This record gives sequence, C-alpha cells and structure tokens, in this order.
Amino acid sequence: MSTAPHTGHELVDPSPVREAYEHKVSTDDLVADPIQRDAADRLDRLVNDLAEARPATKSSALGWLFGKRREKRSVRGLYLYGGVGRGKTMLMDLFFAHAPLKRKRRSHFNDFMADVHDRIGAHRQALKNGEAKSDDPIPPVAEQIAEESWLICFDEFTVTDIADAMVLSRLFSALFDNGCVLVATSNVAPDDLYKDGLNRSLFTPFIDVLKAHTDIMELDNGHDYRLDKLSALPVYMTPLSEETARQMDRAWQTATDGKSEDAETVEVKGRTIEVPRTAGRMARFTFDELCNRPLGARDYMALTDRFDHFFIEGVPQMDLDRRNEAKRFILLIDTLYDRKKCLHLSAAAPASDLYVGKSGTESFEFDRTVSRLIEMRDENWPPKNAAGRVAAGE
Repeated sequence: MSTAPHTGHELVDPSPVREAYEHKVSTDDLVADPIQRDAADRLDRLVNDLAEARPATKSSALGWLFGKRREKRSVRGLYLYGGVGRGKTMLMDLFFAHAPLKRKRRSHFNDFMADVHDRIGAHRQALKNGEAKSDDPIPPVAEQIAEESWLICFDEFTVTDIADAMVLSRLFSALFDNGCVLVATSNVAPDDLYKDGLNRSLFTPFIDVLKAHTDIMELDNGHDYRLDKLSALPVYMTPLSEETARQMDRAWQTATDGKSEDAETVEVKGRTIEVPRTAGRMARFTFDELCNRPLGARDYMALTDRFDHFFIEGVPQMDLDRRNEAKRFILLIDTLYDRKKCLHLSAAAPASDLYVGKSGTESFEFDRTVSRLIEMRDENWPPKNAAGRVAAGE
C-alpha cells in the first residue's frame, strides 16, 4: 500500500482509500482489480497531499492561498476515466469520504454548471443595479466558489452544452488560480470531451488547462463488473406483493451501487416532468407516475434522453376502463425498446395477462408490448453495441 512522504507530522492513516477498497473486496463480493488498486493508491497520495497543504487555521481558510507565491503549495488533482462499471463512482465515494477537508464539494458536472450560470446571472444583475464593479463575472464567481469549496469533485464529467463549453477554460483557470483542486470521473478521455460539439475551438483551451492541473488516469481493462451484478437481478417481478417490493428495492440498490439519490425534473417544451427518484443515469417510477398522467411520446423520449435504466413498479392489469393508461404503457415500452434501455418492472400479472380487454386497438397493440417485454427480459438485452447498455450501470 502507498505511504505518505514524511513532512514533519504523521498522518494517522496514510492509505485510507486503499484500505477501504480492500475491505470492500473482503466483505462485499467485490472482485479485486489491479487497475482499481492503482487508482486507490493514487487517490491516497492525493488525500495526503491535501492533508499536508490544507489551511492551518479555521479562521483563515483561504488565507494561505494569497500569501507569498513561494509559500503556496499546489496540489494536482485527478481525472479518472474509463468505461461503465469500472468502479469510478465507488472509488470517488471512498476518496470523498476520506478527503481531510471541510470545504469540499461533490456534484454532477451539470448541477455544478447550473450553479455557475446562476451565479453569473446574479453578478450581472448586481452590476446592473450598481452593486458590483467588475464587468467580467468569471473572477468573482470563481472566488466565491473557491471560498466555499477548496476541493471540487465531479461525477460523470461530460460536456454537451455550448454555454458550458464557452466558459470552462476561463472559469477553471480562475478556480485553479484560487487554489482549487479538481477530482473528476468521466467515461471519456479529456481529448474527447465535447467531441464534435458546436464551436469546439472555444472549448479546447480547457483541455490544456485540465491537463496542466490534474493527472489523467485511465481505469479500464475492458470488463464491466457492474453488469455481472445486474445480469443476476430479476427483471420482471410478479405478482405484486411485499416480496416483489423487496426484490425491486434490492435491484435498485444493486444497480445504483451507492450513488446518491435525488429528485429531478426533466424539461419538455416548457413543461416539466417530475422524476421522484434518480441516481446517475437511473430513474425509478411508479406506473401511475408514468401512465396515469397526460404524458406522450415526446415526454417519454425526453426521459430516455436523460436516463438509460428504468425501474417501474406497480403495473396493474388493465382493461377497457383503463385503456388510456394502457395506450401510454404501450407507447412507453415502445420507446424504451426502440432506444435500447434497461428495464426492471414489477407487475400484477405475467406480461401476457396484463391487458385483459377483449376489444379495441389496445388488445391488438398489446401483443407487441408483450413480445417486447419478453425480449427485454433476456440476459443479452440490451444489445452489447447499444448505447443503453453502455450507460445502464453508470
């Protein structure tokens, strides 16, 4: 295991991330992986670097940053990238728990950038009201963030928005100048961020800034350990009972693998769809939340743009009295199937008995739904070359 260099004071635990990782190997059926161990050791070095460089007094959390330049210690962060199911989120969990700082922040990149844009907007309004002096909002916004969080951790770092791409280089240059340390996980190498994005030339300087302040480490051996667990989970659970509910909970806990759970909203043409339970690219709904509300094809497509793994519980038997819900359920399954999404579902009856109406177009259309539900239960679903498979467990 890694040990911290001697600096005149001893650290109580020089290898907390590696030790926590080995504990999970011995107690949680985690398969030991040499690349993950290397990453844990690298994160331990960062834990020790942070401990050595952190402010000495609570009353002046950032005072050390603005002293003489020769007294300022720079701490390099880490950009950890690799395929889905490689353990990036698990390692981030272990690192963040042991990072010896109070002023630390962990969020998804999109949430962080939404906060940044809100701060930029607030600064511009303050400037308009005569309450701010600088025309450039980036330096004061970066200073605000640095005062709140010395360590910034991103899960699922990906850049898709032109508004984000245009400010990243200047924003992070300012954050690093203020002493911030970045640790990020991503599915892609830095050079592939915002690939083929609009006006990418405005973004590419950020890649150089990122490489100048973080070490880049690939966490990949081609094997997705998360899929090993997911393939063993029940996919179609019936009938509805306390045991089925427990199965659904266990499947959700295994798939989310410790990710923090949040509620979200998805925007669709000026409307919002409430998503009560999300974790990364996974979402959990009741049947009523998806099919007993006035949702249509555009809504379901928007949800599949945002999520790759769907948990739907409490699907009832449907008849002519519930034909509207049946229509939406047919459309929902069509959308999940066409877009190759992962599905775990609890239902009152087997797929072939879910619709009991004997007339109307739903009785014919539901045959297609039954066929698709059966195919989506197969261990080879979704196809290995489908984007949904790639993102299902991340």
